[in-house]
This record gives sequence, structure tokens and C-alpha cells, in this order.
Amino acid sequence: MKLIFGVIIVLSMMLLDVSCAMFGKSTEYHGFDAGRLATFTTGTTTAGEIVKVFGAPTHIVKLSNGNAYVYERSVSKGTGIWLVLVSFGNYETQYDRVVFFFDHQDILTHYGLSMHGGDSSYGLPF
Repeated sequence: MKLIFGVIIVLSMMLLDVSCAMFGKSTEYHGFDAGRLATFTTGTTTAGEIVKVFGAPTHIVKLSNGNAYVYERSVSKGTGIWLVLVSFGNYETQYDRVVFFFDHQDILTHYGLSMHGGDSSYGLPF
């Protein structure tokens, strides 16, 4: 009986010694400044003014009545646990997006905002 108990103790210690956990977060996230968005007015702000404030857009979408400039920022967080025989992991990415719509003269007609970068979280897949 002592032998079985000793083997269980040794195997448990070996299991704990070869397992590990990992937490990670992307570092390239730079959120949008809401104060800057308030300075833009539809009908007068140009595409050039938007580019001066936000830089080059992530995507430019050609539309039948003008263009749309898409700016994206993301936050990614990951969690992992590795055991001897089983591994669990979770990786989640959430995005902040601003889309500016311009007419054929590159004048701002409207814009939309989606802020979900802060919703990214650590966790396990179960």
C-alpha cells in the first residue's frame, strides 16, 4: 500500500513539474481618440484632413457614390495551460473600427464607430 501511495506522489510531482501556463497580450494596440472624432463635421471635412489625423487607412473601399476609409485597431489576448497529456488554450481578438464615408469630391458624408477592443479577455475554452 505504501508503494502505491509513493508512486502516486511521485507521478503527481512529475506532472506538476512538466506543466506550465501562459498569458499573453498584443502590444500594438493604440485606441482611437474620441476627442478627435468630435472635430470632424459632415459636409466640410475632407479625406485629407482625416488622413492627417489618423494616418493611412487600414482599408479603402470603393463605393458607387464615393469611398470609405476603414481604420482598425485590435487587442488580442491568449491563455494556455499545458499538462503532460492535455493542453487547453484560448486566443481572443477584439477590434475597434472607425469607417469614414466620402462622396466623389472626398468630402465626409458620415462615419461609424465600433469600439470593442476593451472587451478582449483572458480565459480558458471551457
